[in-house]
Amino acid sequence: MSRASPYIVVLATGLLLGLAGCSSRPYYSDLPEPVAVPEPGASRNTPAQQGNVYTVKRGDTLHSIAFAAGTDWVTVARLNRIAAPYTIYPGQRLRLSASGAPVTLGMEPDRPAASASGVASATRSAPAATPAPVRPVPTVAAPASRPSAPPPPPVASGKPGAWQWPSAGRVLQGYANGAQPHKGIDISGNSGDPVVAARSGTVVYAGSGVRGYGNLLIVKHDAHWLSAYAHNSRLLVGEGDSVRAGQRIAEMGDSGTDRTKLHFEVRRQGNPVDPMQVLPRR
Repeated sequence: MSRASPYIVVLATGLLLGLAGCSSRPYYSDLPEPVAVPEPGASRNTPAQQGNVYTVKRGDTLHSIAFAAGTDWVTVARLNRIAAPYTIYPGQRLRLSASGAPVTLGMEPDRPAASASGVASATRSAPAATPAPVRPVPTVAAPASRPSAPPPPPVASGKPGAWQWPSAGRVLQGYANGAQPHKGIDISGNSGDPVVAARSGTVVYAGSGVRGYGNLLIVKHDAHWLSAYAHNSRLLVGEGDSVRAGQRIAEMGDSGTDRTKLHFEVRRQGNPVDPMQVLPRR
């Protein structure tokens, strides 16, 4: 027995090293990471984002990171030379812009709802949105302001009837792209009210990692269009699920905000678009 002991120790050590190697497997961008790995040399208090560089955290996906930064996930993948199947790792540092300008991750603060007439004029007002820092939420936000990007190309809603309202409530606050941007619309309702997919697509983010959005769903409709559903009390679908237009995907709530409501956004190639331009008139 005494002679076998050294071999047992060696064998046990080898097994532990083998398990450690398995834990370093790649994490795919469309799946939450089970363990966050601290960046080498970084302290626990180091912000995840510095300038235009973001450090991947547990639960992040390329879509949620790009959404929070107000850019397109394809752009983030290209800047960081990430090829299919678009694998990212906890602790990995990602460039968010080619210019090197600081990028703010975070949503604009809630503001008092506009009057009914104000909402009508704001929501029906024209041009497509100028991209601003998304409440986009993936993470630790940097208090820097981001320069305005050129407005996106004219918005086309696609096939008639392709979009539908995600909730039956009234509009509390409309879209705005001025000094105090509001990158979507807020819709009233009660806790537990159904939230439905505004268009068919695939869920590319389901979680609460985007600061200011609470329990958030992001649905990718095609190569250009995304929609986002924030402040839910409960998510009924997960990342990778296919959803149909009109399918119940969440329940309305007040997560990440001060009242029960649905915050609904539409993005075209990463740029915010006034949802009233694609939703049918009521």
